Amino acid sequence: MTDQTPYDVLIIGGGPAGLSAALNLGRSLMRVLVVDADRPRNAATLQSHGFLTRDGVPPHELRRLARAELAAYPNIEILSRNRVFALRTTDAGFTADVGRREPTASVTARAVLVATGLRETLPDVPNLRGFYGISLFSCAACDAWELRDRRLALIGESTDLADRARLIARWTDSLTAFTHGSDAVTSAQQSELEAAGVAVQRHPITELVGERGRLEAVRLSDGTEIALDGGFVRPEWQTELSFLDDIFPAIDRDGNLVTDRSGRTDVPGLYAAGDAAIPGPQQLIVAAGAGARVAAVMVHDAVGVATAH
Repeated sequence: MTDQTPYDVLIIGGGPAGLSAALNLGRSLMRVLVVDADRPRNAATLQSHGFLTRDGVPPHELRRLARAELAAYPNIEILSRNRVFALRTTDAGFTADVGRREPTASVTARAVLVATGLRETLPDVPNLRGFYGISLFSCAACDAWELRDRRLALIGESTDLADRARLIARWTDSLTAFTHGSDAVTSAQQSELEAAGVAVQRHPITELVGERGRLEAVRLSDGTEIALDGGFVRPEWQTELSFLDDIFPAIDRDGNLVTDRSGRTDVPGLYAAGDAAIPGPQQLIVAAGAGARVAAVMVHDAVGVATAH
């Protein structure tokens, strides 16, 4: 299908930032199309936390509730299991090639909001996926409350591992940081962590021990087995913005779109909200707030009214 009628706004990404923006734009009488690949980064998570009135709700249920609310607005459309392959500027705004495995349709829009979130790569630890989202998590603010006062692991290979260990130690007096054979923690950092009661293990992990996703121990290459009750993983996060290659927006060193404080990129009519514009993953409620805020800016910009956002 090729739709030649311009949408007021094309939103790329159907996470909390994109859906929140769609709601607020729709309520401002904008004609909105949301293109969503339906591959959320938090798909493995059983419960989401920290979202006021929805604490403990599964992420997929939060998305279902949001989409049900959007269905009440005839000027908001959601194209599921599709992605944008290429975005180009035109005299009237933008043209996007959309499809599932390959482009099958073209849509036009006067403005575009990028809310694609992040792609997540976990440390290369045997059988880690079997525990991720059940007893191993990536967000301390989201999940540390449920693991408080337990024997916890922090697994990662990034240079900020020591900082994350200091943060997670707020919730437990029994924390072990596993570098999985990497140099993620320096000797000086290790001394500081151990002085604060955080153990550091540098040997590669050979196995995570437990049943049905519940972590019971970490087994190391030297044969050591450390009993645990759960913990955290430090993934690597990347943005996926190749569909913007034809319009060359400014990208920062973390791979995020560079925006002003209102979510505008340096390409007129192109905006960004949520993880696509802020280094590192954000809590769901923060991303939803960012989507609402940028939506208000887009409405103001559409009518040429100065905004205080």
